[in-house]
Amino acid sequence: MRGTGYGIIRLGGPLPEAVVFGTIKTPSTWDKSRCLAAIATQLRDLLKTHLPTICVMEGLFFAQNLKTALIMGEARGAALATVAEAGLEIFEIAPRKMKQAIVGYGAAGKDAVARMVQRMLRLDGLPDPDAADALALALAHAQTSTGTGLHSPRRI
Repeated sequence: MRGTGYGIIRLGGPLPEAVVFGTIKTPSTWDKSRCLAAIATQLRDLLKTHLPTICVMEGLFFAQNLKTALIMGEARGAALATVAEAGLEIFEIAPRKMKQAIVGYGAAGKDAVARMVQRMLRLDGLPDPDAADALALALAHAQTSTGTGLHSPRRI
């Protein structure tokens, strides 16, 4: 809710290229409804500006804290509705499968994911953890679409 990562990559050349990435941040003083609206609005702007052709989202996972799981589900719902409204195909990849595809280890930490994303996309700096996860999801999906991936993403 307070930090929703996004990343858009371009395929077609010899190597994937990062187009734009970052984190939609909302202040802790905002009400939940205002945060959800901000996520939807900023995603809508990104979709209009960059015209991606598909969307890949992190699959659901089991959180130890029920409140955290509900809040993440609400933010995910806002993002899903916005992307679906734009008419994009939506796929999901489980976090462990994304980490396995990108780092080679399904329980890799956020730092390892960010470092591998930085290498794969030849980024000057290390992306923040939420943006790195979003870019890693895009890269993992690109691997599956070229036949080099370890799994098949689930279409939602």
